[in-house]
Amino acid sequence: MKRLLAGAALCAILTAPAFAQDEPNAETVLATVNGNAITLGHLIAMEQMLPAEYRQLPDQVLFEGMLEQLVQQQVLADAAGQNLSTRMQLGLDNERRAYLAAMLMDDVAMAEVSETELQAEYDAQFGSAEPVTEFNASHFLLETEEDAQAMITALAEGADFAELAQEHSTGPSGPNGGQLGWFSAGMMVPEFEQAVFGLEVGGVSEPVQTQFGWHIVLLNDTREQQPPALDEVRAELVDGIRRARVDAQMELLSAAADIERPELDIDPSAIRNGDLLGD
Repeated sequence: MKRLLAGAALCAILTAPAFAQDEPNAETVLATVNGNAITLGHLIAMEQMLPAEYRQLPDQVLFEGMLEQLVQQQVLADAAGQNLSTRMQLGLDNERRAYLAAMLMDDVAMAEVSETELQAEYDAQFGSAEPVTEFNASHFLLETEEDAQAMITALAEGADFAELAQEHSTGPSGPNGGQLGWFSAGMMVPEFEQAVFGLEVGGVSEPVQTQFGWHIVLLNDTREQQPPALDEVRAELVDGIRRARVDAQMELLSAAADIERPELDIDPSAIRNGDLLGD
């Protein structure tokens, strides 16, 4: 129903002249419904909460559409309020609680992040970070140790590693010549990594057994991956700072709040019992 009202109000271009006032302010009354004032402030607050596609509408269309929507909502709210059920009141309580909490946390999180704050967070995360060694390797995956030894023999006789992988490897990298691409410590199973770390570039391992089968590994290359520059992780750092602000504020406010949790023996399935709310 909300969508129907919003669509009808925002898509219609009304023919009545726009409201005019020399110096409007947030308290300027645009309409009154059953004694309830709808002000310019209500429209401004509503506009700031609209999805981006609605905010792109022309000002005249948006003004008239939002005003009409608020008028319709007030008419309906007045009718519903004459017989407010327990379910409706509890829903209103939840909506108000959620809205106020979201607005406060948004103010806390979205305050400007200074370059000094950003640099400090970067230094804390990356200032002492050492370059990370990355490895580029290829491998065969075979079912038995005998199969692996046969590949070692074929390589010693001059066979091409990639061609053997394409023909004999049972792993998903086989069709690609066994190429695994770049990886760093912790990304592969321990037995496989130990074999890779013990190789010089261009070296081939002895058969290595893992939970997946038997491997023969070729180390193609290594490189040192430096910590990212600040601008590369700027967005990530800003997000982290904002989350930390929210967590800190939540902890501070919770510590100052008077929170009581009575010891009750309640079946958690009660949350699904809508009958408890009555009609």
